[in-house]
Amino acid sequence: MYAIVRTGGKQYQVAAGERLRVEKIKGNVGETVELTDVLAVIDGENARIGQPVVAGARVTARIIEQDKGTKILVYKKKRRKGYEKKNGHRQFFTGLEIAEISA
Repeated sequence: MYAIVRTGGKQYQVAAGERLRVEKIKGNVGETVELTDVLAVIDGENARIGQPVVAGARVTARIIEQDKGTKILVYKKKRRKGYEKKNGHRQFFTGLEIAEISA
C-alpha cells in the first residue's frame, strides 16, 4: 500500500516505514505529524484517486530530524563589467518516517 501526498508545494510517493526529506514542517524531533493532503491511495488493485484530495485519508509520520541541507552556491557574473557576486544557500528540511497510511 502506498499513497501520494502533497506537502511544501511538492508531491511524494510514500509507503509505511519509508523515510523521506520534505520542506520544513513545524515541530520537534520525536513528534507525530499528520499529512492530510493525500492525493491518491493505492492498495494492490484498489486505487482511490482524490479530486483533488481523498476524503478521510491521512498519512501519519514521525519527525526524525530538523536540519539544513548541503550548501548550494549561487554565482552571478556580467562579462566585461566587473560585476561578480557569490552567495550560498542552505535550505531547511524535515526528515520524516512514515508510520501508517489510513484511507
